[in-house]
Amino acid sequence: MTIASVSPEGRRKGKGKDVLEENAPLLPSSRKEDGEFDEFNGASFPGAVFNLSTTIVGAGIMSLPATMKVLGLVPGIVMIVLFAFLAEASIELLIRFSRVGKSVSYGGVMGDSFGNVGRMLLQICVVVNNVGVMIVYMIIIGDVLSGTSSGGVHHSGVLEGWFGEHWWTGRFFVLLVTTLVVFAPLASFKRVDSLSYTSALSVALAVVFVVITAGIAIVKLLNGSIPMPKLFPVIPDLKSIWNLFTAVPILVTAFICHFNVHSIDNELEDSSQIKPIVRTSLALCSTVYIATSFFGYLLFGESTLHDVLANFDANLGIPYSAVFNDVVRVSYAVHLMLVFPMIFHALRLNLDGLLFPNARPLSTDNCRFTVISVALLFLIFLAANFIPSIWDAFQFTGATAAVCIGFIFPAAMTIRDPHGIATLRDKLLSVIMIVLAVLSNGIAIYSDASSLFNTAKA
Repeated sequence: MTIASVSPEGRRKGKGKDVLEENAPLLPSSRKEDGEFDEFNGASFPGAVFNLSTTIVGAGIMSLPATMKVLGLVPGIVMIVLFAFLAEASIELLIRFSRVGKSVSYGGVMGDSFGNVGRMLLQICVVVNNVGVMIVYMIIIGDVLSGTSSGGVHHSGVLEGWFGEHWWTGRFFVLLVTTLVVFAPLASFKRVDSLSYTSALSVALAVVFVVITAGIAIVKLLNGSIPMPKLFPVIPDLKSIWNLFTAVPILVTAFICHFNVHSIDNELEDSSQIKPIVRTSLALCSTVYIATSFFGYLLFGESTLHDVLANFDANLGIPYSAVFNDVVRVSYAVHLMLVFPMIFHALRLNLDGLLFPNARPLSTDNCRFTVISVALLFLIFLAANFIPSIWDAFQFTGATAAVCIGFIFPAAMTIRDPHGIATLRDKLLSVIMIVLAVLSNGIAIYSDASSLFNTAKA
């Protein structure tokens, strides 16, 4: 399993480092006649950067303009940079403890620090987080292609705009076809590096979205057709202060990629490249996030929806507005379709490790591989048809599982320090990460719960 702990007896030589086959089913398992394993031609630096960047830049980017509406531009951008640095620090701690403990998976290093309980807790969090994230992907794809309603106003989808309202342009049928034709084939790959080309395309499509959004916003700003957005939050009462914390889970979710770091590292020819790969990916994604947040909020202001793609259904006040609307929405819908298998890969492996901890590697059991894949796709498809808003899904996963995966678990293993390698700075940083994570997300959960309770009473 990808999450089992590491023992010396289970190791074999890989390309430049030891790899545990049970813990790294992405590596080839074909044998030569002399009994040795064929070596996998290690993954390239650009391919690894694209794969990790694709893991990071998923659906969270679509909610970032809405966080600017809550926080204001200046605090919002500062928070994006802060969470990028915290993510880099937590991944660096994760890699360092993995090297010392000779673990080749996140679950392995958690097991090294906290035993089977830690390993299982990590697996549960990855399953909850990734299921939530992929439900969000499907919700966005449904919003883009079939439309969505917000505040009693219906925002038409691309297919509705092209062909009108029919049963075959409805959310259920569109998501069913997307699941069967796109998600199922892409989810059938057993090795992360097989997705490097689709990952490169997905990053390119995200950049297309940012460039078009920035171009439209700049043109409208220059001709004076959009007002200057607020730079800082408006806080008229105590409730407004609590509301600020609801943006934190969105920012936490935006940088969660920890569950795929080991899978990417295991396929590298030179494992020393993983740290520069992480830094390059975080720098690239932070740039995309800041540009999207700034120009998305600048373009739509206080009308920015939780899923900013839904804003691209009206006249933007520029020539060829309808064409730009469709290009933006379709390009990002395709981007999410290509991101889906990267997140699904980690979900499937961790769920398999949770349910079948002593079974043979998932990559060698086609029956188990197929059953788990089909069951997960079915569950995600059903949930995407019943959960109304990506903000709701992100609030839940971001305030619970994502914050554990990204910050609490790496910080906790650093404080526990089973190998005695953590410095005083590491431990102080870990304490700060845990305190910030628990306090901010606790307040966010309280604020969301209060809001839902008040809505129900009304």
